[in-house]
Amino acid sequence: MNELQRIIDYKFNNESLLKEALTHSSYANEHHKKFNCNERLEFLGDAVLSIVVSDYIFANCPKLPEGELTKLRASLVCEKSLHKFAKEIELGKFLLLSHGEIRSGGKNRPSILADAFEAVIAAIYLDGGIDPARKHILRFVVPEVEHRSSTSFKDFKTTLQEIIQKNPGEKLEYILVSSTGPDHDKHFKVEVHLNSNVIGRGGGRSKKEAEQQAAREALELMGY
Repeated sequence: MNELQRIIDYKFNNESLLKEALTHSSYANEHHKKFNCNERLEFLGDAVLSIVVSDYIFANCPKLPEGELTKLRASLVCEKSLHKFAKEIELGKFLLLSHGEIRSGGKNRPSILADAFEAVIAAIYLDGGIDPARKHILRFVVPEVEHRSSTSFKDFKTTLQEIIQKNPGEKLEYILVSSTGPDHDKHFKVEVHLNSNVIGRGGGRSKKEAEQQAAREALELMGY
C-alpha cells in the first residue's frame, strides 16, 4: 500500500481505510467476511466526487448553461472516465480480489476499477477531509476539463466531414426540420443524415448553430 500512497501523493493516517477501499466483496466473502469490502466507501466516494466535480466545473465553466454542466459532470463521473483514471494510477494491481475474480480478469474490469476509484476517494475524505480528497480528484478532472474546453470551439461540421470522407461513397447532408418563433427570436432544428440515416440532431438560434450542434451530437454518438 505504500507504493499506492506514493502514486496518489497522499499518506494515510489510518491505513485500514485504504485497505478497505481496495477490498472487493469477492475477497471479503472468500475470507468469510473477516474484512470489510469497499461497497460502503464506494457509496460515499460517489457523493464526494459529484460535489467536487460540480463545484469545479460551476466555477471554471461560467459560460456553460445548466444542461451542458449536467452533461459534462455526467461524462466526468461515469464508469468509462473513472476506469480511465484508475488505470492512470495502476489501481488494479493493488486490489484485493478473490482467486476466482483474479482468474476472470477482475483487476482490469472497468466496473471493479471504477468502484474502487470511488472508494479510494472516500477513504481519503474520511482520513484527511475534503481538501485532500478534492486535490486527488482534481488531479484527474482538471486535465479532462481543460482538454474538452480546448476542443469545444472547434468546427464540428468540418470534423465530421473529415471523418466521413475516409469512407468514399458516404453522403452527409443537413436537413432543416423546423423553424419557429418570430424573426427576432427564431429557433432552428436540424438533422444530419448519413446516407438515409439520422445520426445527429441539433437546435439553435441560427441554421449554422443548429448544424454545428447536430454534427456535435453525431460525433459524440460515434465516440469522438
